[in-house]
Amino acid sequence: MSNPRTTEVALLHRLVEIYSPSHSEAEVSGFLVATMRELGFHAHQDEINNAIGILGNGSKTIILLGHIDTVPGRIPVEIREGKLYGRGSVDAKGPMACFVAAAARLKDDIASSNKKIVIIGAVEEEAATSRGAQQAVKDFAPPDFCIIGEPSRWNAITMGYKGRLLLDYRLQIPWKHSAGQGKLVCEQAVDYWNAIQGWCRPFNDGKGVFETLDPSIRTFNSENDGIMETARLKLGFRLPVGFPVEEFKEFLVDASGGAVLSFSGGELAVRNGKSNALVKAFLQSIRQHGGDPKFKVKTGTADMNVVAPHWPCPMLAYGPGDSSLDHTPEEHIEIDEYARAIDVLESVLRLL
Repeated sequence: MSNPRTTEVALLHRLVEIYSPSHSEAEVSGFLVATMRELGFHAHQDEINNAIGILGNGSKTIILLGHIDTVPGRIPVEIREGKLYGRGSVDAKGPMACFVAAAARLKDDIASSNKKIVIIGAVEEEAATSRGAQQAVKDFAPPDFCIIGEPSRWNAITMGYKGRLLLDYRLQIPWKHSAGQGKLVCEQAVDYWNAIQGWCRPFNDGKGVFETLDPSIRTFNSENDGIMETARLKLGFRLPVGFPVEEFKEFLVDASGGAVLSFSGGELAVRNGKSNALVKAFLQSIRQHGGDPKFKVKTGTADMNVVAPHWPCPMLAYGPGDSSLDHTPEEHIEIDEYARAIDVLESVLRLL
């Protein structure tokens, strides 16, 4: 009989080996469904390649929602000095493998319980669409508890994420010589960025990191065809809880100087409460396994932002891994931490 730990590490290793940037998740979804079936789940791929696995048929539903896509960029997959390197090892195939491994440990007991565990491996979390989570909201009624699969470290839980607004800016003006009168198109685009920073500065003054509006330039491109010159900006904004989104969008339009603007994203920030059975179970389990529990809030955005408005239940994010390694060339997860997170989550699922 194979060692359970070896099998759990092999699951993570294979998940990371299958390259699955957003919009290319079919293979990893198929692997995950096949694996969950072997482990005793009722499993299938939905119409958009979300991987769905269900254990039990009780009246108390626990949804474990992770994502199976990654940002682009291949990193050689290898285990070195107790760490598994590879794209997605932290964000967020480590948490996804943790979900499957922990839930599978309950398969012999769940039939006699009142629980139903639903695992969702969602597509396109790293894309602006969040299509997998959007589909989950359509397909599943609000559960009793929801755990989002994102790296928090094995001894911490994440209670909230900032919201997100994306903006595509395109300014096109007649081309002129750089020595001519008036500002060039790139200079006007820079002025727009400076105006945005000017709006943010007084709004952010004196606020903590989770209360600020955080703008970023994701891409900046320019071109000319000898007749017209064009500047394109892709901007991102991380939004705090209660942020006046419509007021800010009005400012962005008014300050655009005639540029064509296109908004996307628009997820609101979320911060969940701590006084519920889900949080209590995690605190108890982390302590049981020798940890000092910690609470976190994240300045990024996750599928929690998508599902929280529709699923008004106790909710938090959990998973092994150091989120500072997300999207980096050195992305890796410590195998010992992955194993401890499985132990913690198994205990949580038994306590709920």
